[in-house]
Amino acid sequence: MAIVYIENLVKYFGEVRLFDNMSFTINTGEKVGLLAKNGTGKTTLISILLGKEPYESGELYIDPNCTVGYVPQNPDFTSKNSIYHEVYTSFEEIITAKNNYQRALESHNETLIAQTTSAMDALQAWDYESRVEYILSKLEFFDTTQAISTLSGGQKKRVAMAKLLLREPDFLILDEPTNHLDLQIIEWLENFLTASKSTLLMVTHDRYFLERVCTTIIEIDEGKAFKYEGNYETFLLKKEERTQILHQEIAKARNLMRTELDWMRRQPQARGTKAKYRINAFYDLQDKAQQHIKTDNLNITVQGARLGNKVIELRHVSFAYGEKVLLRDFSYIFHRNEKIGIIGNNGCGKTTFLNILTEQLAAQSGTIDYGETVVLGYYKQDGLLFNENQKVIEVIQEIAEHIELEKGKVISAAQFLEQWLFPRSMHYLHVSRLSGGEKKRLYLMTILMRQPNFLILDEPTNDLDLYTLRILEDYLQHFNGCVVIVSHDRFFTDKVVEHLLVFKGEGVIQNFAGNYSRYRAIEEQKAEEEKLRTTAQTPKEEKQEKAKPDKKRLSFKEQKELEGVEKELAQLEQEKLSLTEELNSGTLSNDDLRQKSERFGAVTARMDECEMRWLELSMAD
Repeated sequence: MAIVYIENLVKYFGEVRLFDNMSFTINTGEKVGLLAKNGTGKTTLISILLGKEPYESGELYIDPNCTVGYVPQNPDFTSKNSIYHEVYTSFEEIITAKNNYQRALESHNETLIAQTTSAMDALQAWDYESRVEYILSKLEFFDTTQAISTLSGGQKKRVAMAKLLLREPDFLILDEPTNHLDLQIIEWLENFLTASKSTLLMVTHDRYFLERVCTTIIEIDEGKAFKYEGNYETFLLKKEERTQILHQEIAKARNLMRTELDWMRRQPQARGTKAKYRINAFYDLQDKAQQHIKTDNLNITVQGARLGNKVIELRHVSFAYGEKVLLRDFSYIFHRNEKIGIIGNNGCGKTTFLNILTEQLAAQSGTIDYGETVVLGYYKQDGLLFNENQKVIEVIQEIAEHIELEKGKVISAAQFLEQWLFPRSMHYLHVSRLSGGEKKRLYLMTILMRQPNFLILDEPTNDLDLYTLRILEDYLQHFNGCVVIVSHDRFFTDKVVEHLLVFKGEGVIQNFAGNYSRYRAIEEQKAEEEKLRTTAQTPKEEKQEKAKPDKKRLSFKEQKELEGVEKELAQLEQEKLSLTEELNSGTLSNDDLRQKSERFGAVTARMDECEMRWLELSMAD
C-alpha cells in the first residue's frame, strides 16, 4: 500500500525546471534513501512533502491516516527547557493521558479510572519515563538537566532525533541524520531504524548507513525520479544497467532516424491516416534520439606544493580545559604521503588537536616542529564564512585570478569553477542562492586552490553528495602529500585512510595501523573475548582476579616491538591492496598469476600473525 504517491510533479526554481513530470511511490514499511547531486532538489522535495513549498503542477498524495515526523539538518530550538523536559513533553498524547489518569485516581471514580487506564494501555504510556531515559542514554545525553539553549548544533540535532524516535511516527523523514553523530550512536541508530516498523525517507551521504538501513533507493536525475529495489550496492549495479540500456536505446533510435527522416522527406503533402500515425511515431523517435546522457564529473586536478622529507613533528604535547584533559604527553612524527584518520567521541579533543596542529591554538606544553616546505590546508566544520551577497566567481577571484593545475597547466577562475561543476550560468549567482552542498564544494575549492601539501579535513563529507565524495576519495588516495581526516563517515574513512589516531578520552590517543573497519573488528573481538572470560569466571576466580596486581606496562623493548608491528601491518595492508588490484586486472600471465597468488597468501598469513601479536602487546599495555 502506498503511503506517498507523486505523479507528474513539476517544480521550477527560478527559470530552472527542477522536477520534470517526476513520479514515484513510497510503500508502507519501505526504508528509502533519496539520492541526487547537490542543487538538484532533495531539500526542495522534502519541503514539498511537508507542505512547506508549493509546486507548479502534478499530484501529491500522503496517506492522511499516517503521522509524519521530520528531523531537519539543522534544527532551530528556541526552547528554555532542559534536555529531559524538552524530550519528555514532546509526546502530547501521552502527557495528556498520564495527567487524566492521575486525576482519575485522585477522584476515586472507577469508571473514569477504567477509561483512562484503557487510554494508557493504547498509548503504551506505562513505561514512558524509562523509554525517554533509554533514548537519551543511547544518544549519549548523560546530564539531561542541561538547558537546550546551551547546546551545540550537533547536540540540538540529537535532541530533535530523540523527540522523533520517542514518538515513533508512521512516516519518518530524516535529512542527513548521521551528521554530527558519534560512530557508536550512528551504529545504534542503524539498528534502531532497521528494526522500526515506520516507513522511512532519508537524505544521507553515509554509504554504510544506506547499505545497512535502506531497502529502496530513489534517485533524482535530470528532473526525473528512478526507483531501485534493494540497498546502496544493488542501486549502483542497477543504475549502471539502466545507463547501458539507455545508451543502447538512444543508439538504436538514431540509426532508425536515418530511415524515417528519408521517408518524411519523400512523402507528399496529402497523407493518409496510416502516414499520420507514422509521422507521430517519427517525432517520438526524434525525441529519444536527441536525448543526451549527462556525464558531468567533478575534476580535481589541483597541483599541491612540493613536500620535503621533514613534515611535522609533535613531541610531548599536552592540552587541557581546566580539569578536562584533551591531550596528554602526545608525540607523533608525520611522514610524506600518510593518510591518517582521527576518530573518537564528540568532545574528546579531535578539533582541539587540529587547531593545535594548525597553530590556531597554542599547546600548553611540548613542542611542534614544522618542515620548511609544509603548506597547510585546513577545511573546518564551521569554515563557511562567505559573504552571502558575494557572487560565486568573486569568491574564487578574491584568492586568485588564475589557478595552477597538474603538469604546470594554468586556467582562469571561470574555467576552474566549471571543472568543479559550477557552469557559467552560476558564476554570477549570489552565494546565498547556493544549496548547502554547493557552498561546501565552493569552500573546498578555496582550500585546494592554495595548493596545500598537508591537507586537514574536519568532517568534509557533511552535505557533499555521493557523486562529489567518490571523486574526492579518489583525489585524496592519490594526493601527493599528507592527509589528516576527522570524519564520522565510515565508508569515506575506510576508502582513504591507512592509519588511525583513536581519541579515547582523558588525553589518551591510540595509534592503530589500519582503517576503521579493521579497528572496529578488533575492538568487537576483544569485547567478545572479555564477555566470554567474564561469563566463564567462577566466584573463586573472580576473587583471585581481584587479588592480582595491576598489569605491568610494556618494557622499552616491547614498546619498540609494538611500534614495529604497527608499521609492518600498514605496509602489508598496502601490499595486499596492490596484489588484489593486480589479481583482478585480468592482464597477468599464468606464471605471474601463480606468483602473485602465492604472495597474496603469504601476506595474508603474515597479517594474521602481526594482528595476533599486536593484540597481545596492546592488551598488555
